[in-house]
Amino acid sequence: MNRRILLAAAAALPFLAVGPAPAAAGSRACVDSPDTALRVCIAVDARGPSYQVVRNGREVIRRSALGLSLEGDGPAQVNRIERIERAYADQTWEQPWGEQRLVRDRHNEMRVRLAGPAGARPYEVVVRAFDDGFGFRYDVPAAGPVEVLDEATEFNFAGRYDAWWYPARERERDEYLYTRTDLDAVSLAETPFTLQGEGLYLSVHEAALVDYASMNLRRTGPGAFKADLMPWSDGVRVRRDGAFVTPWRVVLVGESAGALADSRLVLNLNEPNRLGDVSWVKPTKYVGVWWEMHLNRSTWGGGPTHGATTANVRRYIDFAAENGFGGVLAEGWNTGWDGDWIANGDKFSFTQAHPDFDLAGLADYARQRGVGLIGHHETGGAVENYERQLDAALDLYAGAGVRAVKTGYVKPNGTIVHPGPDGATQSEWFAGQYMVRHHQKVAEAAAARHISIDAHEPVKDTGLRRTWPNLVSREGARGQEFNAWGRPTNPPEHVTILPFTRLLAGPMDYTPGIFDLTFGKAKVEERVQSTLATQLALYVVIYSPVQMAADLPENYAARPDAFQFIRDVPVDWETSKTLAGEIGDYVVVARRQRGGADWFLGAVTDETARRVPVTLDFLEPGRRYEAQIYRDGPGADYVSNPYAFETARRVVTAHDRLELALAPGGGQAIRFRALD
Repeated sequence: MNRRILLAAAAALPFLAVGPAPAAAGSRACVDSPDTALRVCIAVDARGPSYQVVRNGREVIRRSALGLSLEGDGPAQVNRIERIERAYADQTWEQPWGEQRLVRDRHNEMRVRLAGPAGARPYEVVVRAFDDGFGFRYDVPAAGPVEVLDEATEFNFAGRYDAWWYPARERERDEYLYTRTDLDAVSLAETPFTLQGEGLYLSVHEAALVDYASMNLRRTGPGAFKADLMPWSDGVRVRRDGAFVTPWRVVLVGESAGALADSRLVLNLNEPNRLGDVSWVKPTKYVGVWWEMHLNRSTWGGGPTHGATTANVRRYIDFAAENGFGGVLAEGWNTGWDGDWIANGDKFSFTQAHPDFDLAGLADYARQRGVGLIGHHETGGAVENYERQLDAALDLYAGAGVRAVKTGYVKPNGTIVHPGPDGATQSEWFAGQYMVRHHQKVAEAAAARHISIDAHEPVKDTGLRRTWPNLVSREGARGQEFNAWGRPTNPPEHVTILPFTRLLAGPMDYTPGIFDLTFGKAKVEERVQSTLATQLALYVVIYSPVQMAADLPENYAARPDAFQFIRDVPVDWETSKTLAGEIGDYVVVARRQRGGADWFLGAVTDETARRVPVTLDFLEPGRRYEAQIYRDGPGADYVSNPYAFETARRVVTAHDRLELALAPGGGQAIRFRALD
């Protein structure tokens, strides 16, 4: 027996390895999940290496190619399994913050070394099989600089499925509405790529995306997809120097949509916390100068309508302090916003404030009131300009006591500019290796100063928050801001899709909590398409350790009955459970407050009214709770009567059952306050 040790965040995680065990050319090597329901097999034949996945005797993924195409490789290819090593793990580790404090990592591992004749570059495929899916990656012992020209990885699905997806490599990055189509209607899709059908729910994604290109999925035939890496401008997918591993290619497998949402597989495939003590990372609710600018009531640029003034930010600080919020965001505080800032992102200064904004004074005032400023770095996609100023910008914030920064990269996809090796301008994709490296650089520079990052227009999340816990949240989907722009706004089904697609990747800074749902707009597609109760439920349904109360302070003051839930709801959780849901129809989520006994529930529906029964057996047995209910009122409808709203209270136990009445576009939020 050989023993290899990986360190988990909470304790050492032992792997008991068997091997190496020789295998004959053309043979298969298989690994089962701990519950033996899932089997992943690797084989090599005349067509090359491949894998296949079976669940409970039923083929889920048919023969799918494996492999990398590296610059300089000759015609000789791997043609045999040279060695197999096996390992298993069963350990629980602790998240410093998250949707679930304790995470169990239980899997079986198989490491397969593929080799061939002289001239063939050997490499290993590492597979980890979990009860709720599997992941695999390539381990390449290359020497010297190497270029990845292509990745052969396929996902050929057995059976008929519908897909929830949006097209990759489009102008607005990941900010598109999801559609449901037959698999064969998909062209090029971003991940997570979620499927349903044949009594199963699947989702393809990746984990631990570091110094590599983001993976999309390109349909190559009926039910057949191939990894499509976002390339550099010269067509090379990835550049590495020395031995390297790829990100994990991940497939979640479950018998319900909720099983996907409650999986922690992506987190488990990431490395443990590298930052040590991260008590300085503070999950929080925040307010700020943001929504008013989307409503054109103030501006990011300077002048008489400038929003981020000292006086206006002090007003938000006072509101935050009076209502228990931990942070205040001030977008547009720095110079560079005037004119076409998207086209001229290189004009941004990240250390020079507008004359009417006193950073040091506001930071002191916020500190006196028990509130922290949240910094803002919009780059306009001018990455080189940002990196030149990065250290000075973060030092400025650190000196002022700013412990969280929201970054932004508003730039059409494929137009991120940087100088090439010969000095000529090159344009890159927003999630190619160039941007993956950039985001990692920002995360590490911020961590060195005990600053957290909330990235907008980001590279998609792949669970890196486990390794770098200062990566607290991201955008990476159509958020609330689209509801201010009216072109058109997000339909009600959007928030019932996100938990089973985008949120499988990680937390999302959706910015919920809009109370003025119409803001003078008569057409429903030009305003927020939800009821008031839905805006409360989103604080539970859409997970993020930083949650904004996005509306204006005066709109919250006008509805203290509804605002009370936002004041009460936590952002850090002991455990989370998806109680019910169907993608695109409805979802019900319950979460228990970290370090407390109270539970919180959020439920939202699409444009269809429905009644959803919920058993309260997630509550602690033998304990009584006061259910503080915030729900759609009589006649509520997101089109005609979005403000119909009521509250109710009743005492419940784990033996009780509630029937949630959800109006069209409606929702319900409940706090279960422990009484004894």
